[in-house]
Amino acid sequence: MKSAVETLNPTRVRLTVEVPFEELKDSLDAAYKKINQQVTVKGFRKGKIPARVIDQRFGRGAVLEEAVNDALPKFYTDAVNEAELSVLGQPEVDITELKDGETLNFTAEVDIRPSIEIPDFSGIEVEVDAVEVTDEDVDKAVEELRERFASTAPVERAAEDGDVVTIDLQAKVDGEVLEDGVADGVSYTIGSGELLEGIDDAVKGLEAGGEATFTSELKGGSAAGKEAEVTVKVTQVAKRELPELDDEFAQLASEFDTIEELRADSRKRLENMKQYDQATQAQERVLEKLLDLVEVPVPEKLLEDEINTRKHNLEHHQLGQMGLDLAKYLEIQGKSEEEFDAETKEAAVKGIKTQFVLDELVKQEKLNVNQEELTEHLMRRAASSGMSPDQFAQAVVEGNQVPLLVGEVARGKALAVVVEKATVKDTSGEVIDLDDEEDEDTTEASAEETPAESAEEKTEG
Repeated sequence: MKSAVETLNPTRVRLTVEVPFEELKDSLDAAYKKINQQVTVKGFRKGKIPARVIDQRFGRGAVLEEAVNDALPKFYTDAVNEAELSVLGQPEVDITELKDGETLNFTAEVDIRPSIEIPDFSGIEVEVDAVEVTDEDVDKAVEELRERFASTAPVERAAEDGDVVTIDLQAKVDGEVLEDGVADGVSYTIGSGELLEGIDDAVKGLEAGGEATFTSELKGGSAAGKEAEVTVKVTQVAKRELPELDDEFAQLASEFDTIEELRADSRKRLENMKQYDQATQAQERVLEKLLDLVEVPVPEKLLEDEINTRKHNLEHHQLGQMGLDLAKYLEIQGKSEEEFDAETKEAAVKGIKTQFVLDELVKQEKLNVNQEELTEHLMRRAASSGMSPDQFAQAVVEGNQVPLLVGEVARGKALAVVVEKATVKDTSGEVIDLDDEEDEDTTEASAEETPAESAEEKTEG
């Protein structure tokens, strides 16, 4: 076999492959064997039909077609390996010449990873928010904890903001009660915004036994997105009672003996959260600066596939669970379809460039992923997916996704290298020394999108 590579653009090549006919022998033998198992010819046992009889009865062309279909993937792969190409996605193959007994010639156009040069990135400087926890922040955190320990007591009066009401609901669309539009004994805190728009105004001022009707757009169910006439009946009004902020509350709500200790712990927790947010912000801004330094051509087909994948996931998974379609989502966001398309394309381009650049850094820095790092990453991914580590690991193995996880960890380590060499200052001018462990956690999150790696996986499949 002989092959040659023609560069069509920085992200696409054409392979020209010439295969001497004798190299098709194994595939021809396999083709005759396969056809032998599929057909019957009077006078011959199944599987024992001579090749000349198959040629006469079914045509040599059918045999050649079967043989070429069997052989092409191998010769294509050999040509790719010989040229040391990093291909993305499926090739477009064209058989240019097939002469029985002489030669098989074909071309294959395919996207490839572009060649990327990583410049010196040690001069990157970014600014992040300063870590500052105010007394007001602590007050808010303690108040939120206090809200969780609130109790309720029934009252004989009209419902007010903040009260917890027990209600029965009935929704009608076009005068017909919906099958899934009836709910009894629903507990609702007035002002929480957790139910239907307009319900707060409807129930305020009602006492137990009171009833009101209002119109609202349904958020979910069989009539999601439609206007409904909703009847609400209040069966109980209860006042929320908050515990006193004293040592007794601290002992009830935490492992601390005093309210001062509880407040000190809340301050420390807030500081840790803001430090983590600061580290995440540093990763994102360093990555943006790094991408600005590198020229990265993006394969058109890969970009198109990534945009379509993002749109599909949004429409059929995220929005579907919320009972929304794309049009309603854009209306809520106040965006036109053109703005949405532009933003989706921008995010897709950034995701692809991020992977290309960080993968190149992995090679340049000779970074490896050990079992401990992979296990830690798997545990974090399992937690974020709501699955147990064992369930997540099983799904990863069965889906042949281990290389994807390894890639995520490696890219996280690559970005950590860049962050370590960058100068990170907060808004007060103080240089920030990010903790290594924080670097790994946040950079992995920054580098989890793997459109190009997914394309490679499809190729292998």
